[in-house]
Amino acid sequence: MSETNCGQRIQDEFLKDIYETYKPEKDNLIQILNEVQEHFGYIPKYTQLKLSEFLNMPMAEIFGVITFYSRFTLEPKGKYTISVCLGTACFVKGSQKIMDRLKERLGIEAGQTTEDGMFSIDETRCVGACGLAPVFTVNGEVYGKATVQTLDKVLDELEGGDSK
Repeated sequence: MSETNCGQRIQDEFLKDIYETYKPEKDNLIQILNEVQEHFGYIPKYTQLKLSEFLNMPMAEIFGVITFYSRFTLEPKGKYTISVCLGTACFVKGSQKIMDRLKERLGIEAGQTTEDGMFSIDETRCVGACGLAPVFTVNGEVYGKATVQTLDKVLDELEGGDSK
C-alpha cells in the first residue's frame, strides 16, 4: 500500500520531534521505534526509511529489529486487537476452537485487520493466565475460561449488538 504525501508530511512532523529528542545513534533505535509505534499504532515504511537516514543504519537492520520484537508491527492494527492464547494450557482446553470461530466471524486470518479497521487478530503463546485457560484478550483485557459463546458475546458487544 503506497503512502500519500499527506501521510508523509504527518510522519515528517512527528519525526522532527524525534530528531530533537534523540541523538542519531543506533542505541536509540528501540526507544524511537517505541515512540513511533505508540504514535501511529504501527511502524510505517516511510518512517523506517527516514530513521535509516537519521541513524545511519541500513533499513534491513531496522526491519530486523521491528520483526524480532512482537511489540512492533508493520501494519496498522484495528480499533480492537483480539489475541487468542494458543499456549499449551489454553490449547488443551480448546482455544483453537475460539481462534477458528474468531477467524470465521471476522473473515480474516491471524495477523490481519478487517477492512473497516475495527478488528485485528493475533495469536499468542502465553499471557500468564494459565489457570484461567482458555484465554483471549481484547486490547489487553483478559477473558478467562472462555468459550466460543463468550467470544460471540464479546464480538456482539463490540460490534454494537450486530451479529454476523
